Amino acid sequence: MPRVRMPFAALMLAAAAPSAAEEVGLAEITEAWLMGPHGSYRSPSFTHWNEDGEIPTACAACHSETGMLDWLGADGSPPLSVEHPGTINTVIGCASCHVSEAEALDAVPFPSGVTVGSLGASATCSVCHQGRTSTETVSAAIEGMDPDTVSADLGFINVHYGVAAAVMHGAEVRGGFQYSGERYAGRFAHVPSAGTCVACHEPHSTEVETEGCLTCHQGVNDITAIRTRHADFDGDGSASGGIRDEIEGLHAILLDRIRAYSREVAGTPIGYAPDSFPYFFTDSDGDGAIGPGEAIFPNRYASWTPRLLMAAYNYQVVAKDKGAWVHNPAYALQLLHDSVVSISEPIGAETGAFSRP
Repeated sequence: MPRVRMPFAALMLAAAAPSAAEEVGLAEITEAWLMGPHGSYRSPSFTHWNEDGEIPTACAACHSETGMLDWLGADGSPPLSVEHPGTINTVIGCASCHVSEAEALDAVPFPSGVTVGSLGASATCSVCHQGRTSTETVSAAIEGMDPDTVSADLGFINVHYGVAAAVMHGAEVRGGFQYSGERYAGRFAHVPSAGTCVACHEPHSTEVETEGCLTCHQGVNDITAIRTRHADFDGDGSASGGIRDEIEGLHAILLDRIRAYSREVAGTPIGYAPDSFPYFFTDSDGDGAIGPGEAIFPNRYASWTPRLLMAAYNYQVVAKDKGAWVHNPAYALQLLHDSVVSISEPIGAETGAFSRP
């Protein structure tokens, strides 16, 4: 069947849901969408490929509306795959979520090869917020290697960005690197009234609606103070803050141990730059920080061992889901805990103060 391209404006008009427009007004919906990340025309998410003139098929589904319609099969092409490069200067618009194919979507495949069903309103969100790698990706890269020997065949494996769906489903989809012999939390179901993406996020602006959080979790004025697990996971001697504090504490400890391991075992100091691809660089001056002159691709870290790669991968998984403390706190803590324990072993660092959920 020939590929049909509708003009973007026509797709928006065709996709507008009358019931939603009647309820809050199309203008208000449009304004919320334009203020959110999916309608941000100047975002690198949608402009990165402008000089190339098209968006590669591997990226098109989540970085252009034409690519998403292609993935859905709404343009007459086979569903669940992208056959054509995406069109530059298009964002994730109304049609991406409101064509009949999107509204009927209920099951989504993840990078691990697992397909998760019964997603309902979370299905279209899960297409793009699942990352691009999994336990299997890392395991395949390090298979047969000595855990503490530097290999020129290894490079950093980046889970990608906005990986909330992978974190939320936890062990079901194995978005983090899960260490052999350990058990990991599955999907964090939360409560029925907060069990989908759009139950907590306004669907057009994606802003978090926190009123319901504070209604259930009484006694706190800030959602970051919420916790239902009361162990001292990061070993700082305090369990009085929110669960986010525990995750952030353990996350920081993991980076410190990664740095120590890189010096003592890999033989080359490593550093992390959160906003510069590929994120881990050689810390050439050994000051523990990555400056602008170090955060450049030619200086990317190259002394990877399997153990270092596993830990760095999990560090990035948690770094790229700022809401991991809500989406699946147990899974985030387990990934961090096991990474800290693994990376600490060859450098003789203490791990007895940490708790594992």
